[in-house]
Amino acid sequence: MMSDLDNVDRWGWRIGFLTGGVGMVRLDRLVNVLGGYGLRLLRCPVPRSTELRSVVLHEQTAGRTVVGDVLLAIGAGSVAEAVAWASDARAAVVLVRDDTAPAAAASPEPEPAGDDQPVAVVLVEPAVAWSEVAAVVYGLVLEGRETESGRGPTDLFALADSLADAVGGAVTIEDRLSRVLAYSSLQQHADRARAETILGRQAPEPLRALFAARGVSTHLDSSDEPLFVPADADHGLTGRMVVAVRAGRELLGSVWVACPQPLDGARRRALADGARTVALHLLRSRASADLERQVETDLVMQLLEGTADAATVASRLGLPQGPMHVIASRAHTAEQERHAALLLSFDRATTGFGWSRPGRSAVAGNTLYTVLPGDDVSAARAWIASLHAALPTHVTLMAGISAPAVLDDLPAARQEADECLALHETRQASSVPPAYEESWDDILFQRLRTAARSGRAPARGPVTELRRHDTEHGTQYVATLRAWLQAQGDPVEAGRQLGVHENTIRYRLRKMTELTALDLHDGNKRLAMMIEVAALDNSPTATRPSSARPGHA
Repeated sequence: MMSDLDNVDRWGWRIGFLTGGVGMVRLDRLVNVLGGYGLRLLRCPVPRSTELRSVVLHEQTAGRTVVGDVLLAIGAGSVAEAVAWASDARAAVVLVRDDTAPAAAASPEPEPAGDDQPVAVVLVEPAVAWSEVAAVVYGLVLEGRETESGRGPTDLFALADSLADAVGGAVTIEDRLSRVLAYSSLQQHADRARAETILGRQAPEPLRALFAARGVSTHLDSSDEPLFVPADADHGLTGRMVVAVRAGRELLGSVWVACPQPLDGARRRALADGARTVALHLLRSRASADLERQVETDLVMQLLEGTADAATVASRLGLPQGPMHVIASRAHTAEQERHAALLLSFDRATTGFGWSRPGRSAVAGNTLYTVLPGDDVSAARAWIASLHAALPTHVTLMAGISAPAVLDDLPAARQEADECLALHETRQASSVPPAYEESWDDILFQRLRTAARSGRAPARGPVTELRRHDTEHGTQYVATLRAWLQAQGDPVEAGRQLGVHENTIRYRLRKMTELTALDLHDGNKRLAMMIEVAALDNSPTATRPSSARPGHA
């Protein structure tokens, strides 16, 4: 039978393997990250989901070419020579510096024929040092493990398995909000509480309340020592050992072990050591994700604020040439959680790498901006719906969509998206996000209402006097005037809108002319009254023209 010491020795070996072993990255992520350093994809005849596990240089050992998935073609005189080297090395992608890169980009080389191995080609800009490229590539390929969502180490699950073997109980790794990051396949001492936590991807609220009542949160905030939580049959809990996962003073999460009795001796030390290894994994994953998001944010904001080299910036982001929508969105829950909801929506919008997601996003102020290729507004709304679906159910998402724009017009498109977002925020959250090409008239009226609220509305005049009369006497003269103007002077259509007889419309118009200088025969004055009614009316449907037939003023 294996002793505790054997278990700990095996655990220590696995920690070394998991923190320093061979990693993997997909081609689309490699290209996306390298784009932030000034490298660009010349051609890609291999699947973008190709897994890359090794990095080599062009060299031979014992008369045989060194083989690997990524070849750094240092010293190659041309793209053709680099591709030949990569074919010999059985590489899926080659990185090469080429003085003829502009010409090569304009006229890509033909795909390899016959038995030649297809190779993706990434061009290294002259200003980028090979030492920097090598550091990034080695870091990504050898340490950049991915989860299904595109971020973080898959070996966090292997880490949970190894720790479970070492401590003799089922393990769950959670973040600081009690959301499940990984769990072991070992089910020893597993209970109903663990099953509910894993299925819900977060500890249930009653269980979190129980842990809080027993001082778990306070302990995790202040101590690195494991804590035992006794069993509780009402919550399906057989007992837990929990330890904080911490980097310096920052609490990153926690590791939980299902066990009916407190762990002691070697098993307790293995749990504490395992928590420190988990912290290294979480820090590495977060640093990688934060760096990539920062690069993406900087590049997206360059496009939205205007840059003389928009084409190059778009290329670095992996955005295709052609029309694009700008989407402006805001997520919020309770007022005090607005910032957290915004960051959560940014996290969801930027989950995945390269071609695995269509848009590129950035946060500016309290708004998430996304540049989405294509001119189909239904695709933009589908993207917003998918983002909303990825957020917790209690999060509200408001959004606005610009008209399609080319790269140089993206700053103007950003303003359109902002105005559509402001329009959406005046409506029900469940309503369809406004698109500029469909809602430009509502946006114009929104601008007028904004100007009116700033104190620039007329203090006197026919509409103001009629509104004052409605307030004092309960009449509906402004609504009648609005309906008549929208119906282009047709009392029948105006009556239909208001649900009254056409003679009632005529009677009210006569009374209005007795109250104020209402000149309904002057075209300029009718236009001015329509604008003022629109500017002072907060109803979302009041300014929408009806399908009225032409009538007589």
